[in-house]
Amino acid sequence: MLLLKALRRKKMNNIKPSAKYRPGDVVTLKAVRASEMGVFLDAGTGNTDDDILLHKLQQSGEVKVGDSVKVYLYLDPHGRLTASMKLPKMREGQLGYVKVLSVTRDGGFVDIGAERGVFLPYSQMRGHVSPGQLVWVKLYRDKTGRQAVSMRVEKEMQKASKPAEGIKVGDTVTGTVYNILPEGFFIFTNQRFLGFLHRSEVPGGRLDFGQEITARVAYIREDGRLNLSMRQQKEHAMVADAEDILAFLKKRGGKMPYCDDTPMEIIKEKFGISKAAFKRALGRLLRQGLIRQEEGWTILLDDNKDNKK
Repeated sequence: MLLLKALRRKKMNNIKPSAKYRPGDVVTLKAVRASEMGVFLDAGTGNTDDDILLHKLQQSGEVKVGDSVKVYLYLDPHGRLTASMKLPKMREGQLGYVKVLSVTRDGGFVDIGAERGVFLPYSQMRGHVSPGQLVWVKLYRDKTGRQAVSMRVEKEMQKASKPAEGIKVGDTVTGTVYNILPEGFFIFTNQRFLGFLHRSEVPGGRLDFGQEITARVAYIREDGRLNLSMRQQKEHAMVADAEDILAFLKKRGGKMPYCDDTPMEIIKEKFGISKAAFKRALGRLLRQGLIRQEEGWTILLDDNKDNKK
């Protein structure tokens, strides 16, 4: 880990103090001379040794001496300032929903659309991050002047959002998780609304940073933020839960050792629903004449035992 940090410091120290530009800058520079590798761009220092290579492989079209081109600057493997016409999709201070390229002990690297991945320091990570995962980040410069990204985006999300409008309770929204607390999950919707999903309103109680979800609007707050739920409304949930219990009974030969008095922990483990939801579903099946309860057992009536699953 110390060796990796030392190598990074060495790369930054390799940039000459007189250099006008830094890695991560997006600038328009003039091609002043050509070589077999590509063209060199004027670094603006008056010293040709500072000229910046724009390699042929980093050109989106032919560049001739005298042309002015917009480029992204980064460090090559030798710590030299190099240019690419592949421009990033983010600027410093901006938010982006980006893919994680790799993860190391020190952090990770994310794709901002530029020639090289940008460093996500371990201290700026949130939760468990894996390659291929999409996460919200902001682009900034660290104390050494190096570009980096952070998953701590709460303030930026507040600035980027707007109060909910043109929406009502019961509507569905799609969004992504940008922050997680023990109580639940903060969501940024496709309409740029902010929402909160209490953990109890998420089946299974778990979501990941950057995960896309679809949820129902349960409440619209005075400040324009949304309280969301991924659970079905009680009437719809009761029907679905009753069907699941019926299928469970048929699978077990028409009886199960669970009833209204079964402890909630067992109900949650076996059926993944609350005890209240379980009792509502049993009540529906009782009213429909599909089951009876006897000495702690729920029994499927004989007429309904056909078509066992």
